[in-house]
Amino acid sequence: MDMKKRISLELRDRNPAEVQQLVLDHSLCAVGQLEALSDFSSLQELSLVGVGLSSLSNMPSLPKLHTLSAGGNLLSGGLDSLNEKCPNLKTLNLKDNKIKELSSIQTLQNLKNLRSLDLRGCEVSALPGYRDAIFTLLPALSRLDGAQQDPEEQDSEGEPDDDEEAGPPEDDDDDDDNDDVDEDDSSEGEEDEVGLSYLMKEGIQDEEDDGDYVEEEDEEEEEEEEEEDGDVQGEKRKREAEDDGDDDDDE
Repeated sequence: MDMKKRISLELRDRNPAEVQQLVLDHSLCAVGQLEALSDFSSLQELSLVGVGLSSLSNMPSLPKLHTLSAGGNLLSGGLDSLNEKCPNLKTLNLKDNKIKELSSIQTLQNLKNLRSLDLRGCEVSALPGYRDAIFTLLPALSRLDGAQQDPEEQDSEGEPDDDEEAGPPEDDDDDDDNDDVDEDDSSEGEEDEVGLSYLMKEGIQDEEDDGDYVEEEDEEEEEEEEEEDGDVQGEKRKREAEDDGDDDDDE
């Protein structure tokens, strides 16, 4: 599908001057067809991925455009036209193109609002000192190939704050509860000790009382035995006296 037909489909009966976002990826861009975008005066985001572009020299004036994606094309230069046609660009995606020289990137210096540039897959990204050189050429740039200028700054963005690392505050109520439990346990222990001592004392007293009772029984038994012995001896003496009386009578 060529680009003109694709543009007609994307419009959907809308007024081109009111369109803010337009995606024309993988349509066929013939020579001069970029000029058809001149009616999109309010366009802010434009995607031209894999449309066969070899130059951006025919880019129409898009003063409100802040994001341009032109990856997967045949661009090797001619980026200087963006300075005039798209002066408010903030994000420029040129990955997987044929850009080989740093001089091609140097022409973007007049894009004062450019903050993000993607050149992954381009030969220029394999040059020694490429990353430092790009940031030197474009001092306003803060992001290159999806990474922040300062790797430490990027790492710090993913680190949690001290407040986030800190765990939840300790619950003082739990400590109070534990103290209460310890006090209860100690008081119960004291009660058990007192109760045990009391029982032991009671047991000792019972044993002493039982001992006294046994001794009293033994004494009573001995007294009874003595009384019985006394009675027996009295009877014996009485009988002997009677026998002696009988013998005297016989004489």
